[in-house]
Parts: sequence; C-alpha cells; structure tokens
Amino acid sequence: MTAYLGVENSLTGRRWIGPGVEVDRQAEAMAQATGLPRPLCQTLARLGVESAGAETYLAPALRDLLPDPRSLRDMEAAAARVLQAVTTGERIAIFADYDVDGGTSAALLIDWLNQMRAPEPTLYIPDRIDEGYGPNEPAMRDLAARHDLILCVDCGTLSHDAIVAADAADVVVLDHHLGGETLPPALAVVNPNRQDESGDLAHLCAAAVVFLMLVEAGRQLREADRPGPDLMAMLDLVALATVADVAPLIGVNRAFVRQGLRIMARRERPGLVALADVARMDATPNAYHLGFLLGPRINAGGRIGKADLGARLLACQSATEARAMAERLDQLNTERREVEAMVRDAALDQAEARGFDAPLVWAAGEGWHPGVVGIVASRLKEAANRPAIVIGLEGDEGKGSGRSVSGVDLGAAIQRLASEGLLLKGGGHKMAAGLTVARDRLEEAMARLSDLLARQGAGQAGPADLRLDGMLMPGAAAIELVEQIEAAGPFGAGAPGPRYVFPDCQISYAKQLGGNHLKLRFGDGLGASLEAIAFGAFDGPLGAALTGHGGARFHLAGRLDINTWGGRRSVQLRLEDAAAAL
Repeated sequence: MTAYLGVENSLTGRRWIGPGVEVDRQAEAMAQATGLPRPLCQTLARLGVESAGAETYLAPALRDLLPDPRSLRDMEAAAARVLQAVTTGERIAIFADYDVDGGTSAALLIDWLNQMRAPEPTLYIPDRIDEGYGPNEPAMRDLAARHDLILCVDCGTLSHDAIVAADAADVVVLDHHLGGETLPPALAVVNPNRQDESGDLAHLCAAAVVFLMLVEAGRQLREADRPGPDLMAMLDLVALATVADVAPLIGVNRAFVRQGLRIMARRERPGLVALADVARMDATPNAYHLGFLLGPRINAGGRIGKADLGARLLACQSATEARAMAERLDQLNTERREVEAMVRDAALDQAEARGFDAPLVWAAGEGWHPGVVGIVASRLKEAANRPAIVIGLEGDEGKGSGRSVSGVDLGAAIQRLASEGLLLKGGGHKMAAGLTVARDRLEEAMARLSDLLARQGAGQAGPADLRLDGMLMPGAAAIELVEQIEAAGPFGAGAPGPRYVFPDCQISYAKQLGGNHLKLRFGDGLGASLEAIAFGAFDGPLGAALTGHGGARFHLAGRLDINTWGGRRSVQLRLEDAAAAL
C-alpha cells in the first residue's frame, strides 16, 4: 500500500494511509445519489454506510435500534425482582464499580428508584486501594445483613465467593465484563458477555445494560397498568458511560449517545450541569466533552479520592451540593494528572528499556498509584501499538491494569492467566482488564501473558498507521463544513471521526501551553490560515519539532472541530501528526 503524500515515517513514527480508491468511488456515487455534501459522503463511505441507508444513519431512531431487553438472559427475572422490592418497600443496596460506567449505572438506578418513591437505596462503591475491583466478601456480607436486595452494577459476574457471602439477601448482577465458564449464585446475572449469550449486544456498557433493565421494568409496569419514570430523560447518563467506557459507537450505542447529548444540552441534571461548568464547557456538548472533560473528572474520585463521589454527583438533585462536589472532583482531577505524569514517565522509560517490539509492553513500579495505572497503560499502548500492562507494587502484591489493541482480546487472556493460578485475580473485556499478581510471580505471569497474546497476533504489527480521509486547504476548513461532517457523528470508538491532512503548510506561530500542549497557526501561503492545538505534543517529538521548525514546511494531520471562545466560533485543527513537506 502506497503511503499517503509519500509519508512512510511521520514525526510520530507512523505511515500515513489514504482513503483508498474504493471509498472515493463510493463517496462520489453517494453524493450524486443523495445530494449530500462530498466530505460528508466521504466520511459515510469510510464508515461503511451505503447510499440507500445514508438518511437513516444520519438520523437514527432509538425506537428502531433499541434491542428487546428480554433477548438477554435473566432480564425478566431481574426487572421483576427490582419491581417487587419497590412495591413492598424493601431495603435496596447498589454495589457499583468506581469508574464512570459504574457511577452512571448507580446514578440511573438511584434516579429511577427515587422517581418510583422507593426507600432511599444504599450506595456502596469499594475503595480502589483497600478493596480493589468488584464485590468482596466482607462488604457483601455486611450489605446482605442490612438489605433485602443487592444490585451489583458494572461488576459481579466473576464474584462467586462474594455473592455466596451475601446469602442473606437476593443479588442481581447487571454487568458487561467477560463472564467465566460458571456464573455466581445470584438470583439473576444480566450480562451480554456471558458465555451463553449470542454476543450480539457485547458492545454495550454496563449503564446501557441497566437502562435495558429499566426498559423491561417499564414494560412490566405497563402490563400491570402502573406508570413509570421517563426513561428517555435518563439517556444523558447512558451517553456519558458509553463514551467514557470507550464502547464502540455502533448500532444502538450510537443512538444512545446522539439522544443523550441532546438531553444533556437541556442542562436539567444538576450534577452534569455543575461538572460542565467547572470544566468550562461553553459549547453544545459532544462526544469529545464526554470522553475528555466530564469522564476524567468523574473518574478522579475513584482514582485518587472518595470512590463514591462521582456517582453521588450524578445522582444529586441539589444545585448547591452538586457544585461543591464538582469542584472537589475538578481538584482531584488536577491531582490525578500530576500523579499520572510521574508514573507515566517512569513506566515509559522502563517499558522502552524492556523493548517496544514484544507482544506485550509492560512496566511495574513500587508504590505506583493504582488509580492511574490504567491511564498510563493506555499511553504505553499508544506508544508501542501493543497491548500494555502497568502494575503498582506494594508489599507482596501488585495491582495493575491493561489496555489492548484492536483484534487482541486482553480480557480473555487475563482470565486464562487467573484460571492457571498465575494471577491472584483478574478479569475484564477485550480492550481493557485488571489484575492482581503476587510479586514473586510477576515476571512469570507477564511472560505467560505475552505468550498468550502473541498467539492472538499481538506484536506482529509495526508502528500504527495513521488513516486519513483526504486533503484540505486551510481556506476550505469552514464552520459549515465541520457542521456537515458532524452530522455523521457522534464519533469515537468503533466509528472514528474523519482526519484530514493540510499539505505543504508554513507555521507562522507556535507556542507551548500548559506544560506539554502545543498551540500553533499555519497557512498555505495563499492568504488563508488556521489555528491548531496538539494535546500532549511535548510528551513526544511533535512539540519540539514544530516549535523549532526553522521556517520548514510541513504536512499537518488531525481532526477538525469548532472552538467556541468568548462567544466567537472558529474552526480549529486538533493536530495529531506532522511530516516534513519534502
């Protein structure tokens, strides 16, 4: 395959790949058949949309895409048990994971239960450091002694012993993590990633599973001629979880996010309003805001602060209380970034010394904070284009997190390792997983994991390619063009947004911002110019090369968005890569 613009090795070490003749041909045919703008057709064609389905794709109707909740095993029993608890005034506890998906799942249930006039549920989110991921025996035993029903959300599928310990109460699991060969002894385990499921809904996050349970509860309420809450108004939480958990934006997930963003724009949920304000969001919310502004702040509570702070904020109905919690999460997020930077630098040095060409890239360090190892694993994965594991060691154990690349099922490999006894605990899904390992078995476990991943093809690819949708000139990057392209969104995992290259451009201004970011302005010499921002540019070679350009010309590649500042809207390039224009 010929490199686009001849770029075989960009400043970030990537080969550039163009859209291809077939995509160009399909885009041209679609533009003629539908009358849609050519750049929009280019994006649709690349996403696999055909001309006949373009209109439906651009305006997906949730009612047409929403799966039947009863297609998931145990769904009817789960919803019926929750309704029974509401009807009889039973005591309900919600045991949730400490990330965004867990927090939104818990907030969905709390919101729904409050609207159903049920007794206030107990929210329990384990401490990441002291308790680790998922239900544990002491906590579940204590909750069962004081409650009639425990709802485990975004966790529980592998928690056999903990659920056995909760035998004084009924337990319902609403999860999406990869299931084992056997299920825990819960009343119901609703999980599209159970081994006896078809896998058709494997892309759902836990909040989406909870939402489907509420849809089924609504159906049972209607059959009993009883009113239920407005579930559509809760899709803002489902959208946030879907994007923050990096679930693929395909099928019903895409419809969830599109509808959820519209609801979020109404600013009716106090917790999200407060969080958007402290994050200084002054534009209509989009998927980027969910993944990079709101999600990290909610996660900060579970990473380095109070584990349940994010969930409590999302469920909060008081604007004053929400503001206080949002400000605390914003502060914790700043602290998280500082801790992350220290661990990231050490992990990158260690992993690079070990070698970036192995099937698995990993690093482990004394006292590395468990709350940031997952983020750092993502950085290693991006740097090496390999599955990555980062582990914080303390005492006789190490707790770590991993991130994978497309086509390599990390969760299954971690689960295999745990079944072989090389891990004390482990689980997850294809793209992300967590583990606990004994210090004296660390090297052995990582060697075995590397072998398992190699069998899946990890390590066979070179540096990641950068896929481009075409070329643009600065003068063509108008607000109208960006708005047309955004009609094909939201973009994210499974549906990446279009990326363009601006060829042979001159940099007229370049400045380092906020420690490691880069702000620049560039033009083509014909009078038009465009501003660009490159986040984390100084963590790699991009920042230094472009600030010290010395008058050289560059091809600049990235994604377009609309920047709103002081009431003024302008097009901005989110710069991802560059190459010398030879």
